[in-house]
Amino acid sequence: MNDEQLLRYSRHILLPEFGIGGQEKLLAAKVLIVGAGGLGAPVSMYLAASGIGNITIADGDSVDLTNLQRQIVHFTKDIGKKKVDSTKETLRMLNSQTIVETIGTRLNQPGINRLVRESDIVLDCTDNFETRHHINRACVKFNKPLVSGAAIRFEGQVAVFDQSKPGSPCYECLFPQNSELEETRCSELGVVSPLVGIVGAIQAMETIKILTDIGLSMNGKLLLIDSLSTDWKVLKLRKDSNCDICNIQGI
Repeated sequence: MNDEQLLRYSRHILLPEFGIGGQEKLLAAKVLIVGAGGLGAPVSMYLAASGIGNITIADGDSVDLTNLQRQIVHFTKDIGKKKVDSTKETLRMLNSQTIVETIGTRLNQPGINRLVRESDIVLDCTDNFETRHHINRACVKFNKPLVSGAAIRFEGQVAVFDQSKPGSPCYECLFPQNSELEETRCSELGVVSPLVGIVGAIQAMETIKILTDIGLSMNGKLLLIDSLSTDWKVLKLRKDSNCDICNIQGI
């Protein structure tokens, strides 16, 4: 690191668990964020500010007026822009040393496979089950840690699935694709704005912990957040021995 970086990241370096070595790991890391909305906004901003060396952001949507209530990476002037372009502009102002790459189209399975293979860790900040399952398949295939978040109404959740750890469950173990789970979006049911910040900040924290190998990650756990009652619960997840994804090699 140069003198400017030592000063910029000095509050990280002061932490005994972190130090210069931890910051250098962040500077060398390549992170994939799928989704540049409510969760992708705080995730991308905190990770860029923390010094992640390379961030790839994938999202096919454009900024809409209704997004501005919670998607803090975008501004009024950005309405109509691609979300990935707006995000890149904000991150560049926040930390010009972070390389930001963008994918402005909705990804299919081959596209996700390529991006996941090239990344050190993946953050699922999407809002639909189809994309979530595509991301999970790729993370299982390439043994990449997956940090998943979701938020609706006043409830949020965060989970970590790390197939590099023996016996770890995957997203499919928790939410099987052939289940009858009803897909709900904030455009239909609403979401309180600070909740996505809470969930996104936790996703960013888990990412930093995994990349620097400090503390205990939430691998194999599901955090449930009720923001109305300020009630947080952590559930332990088990690997499903009948899972169609993480128990099949070479998917």
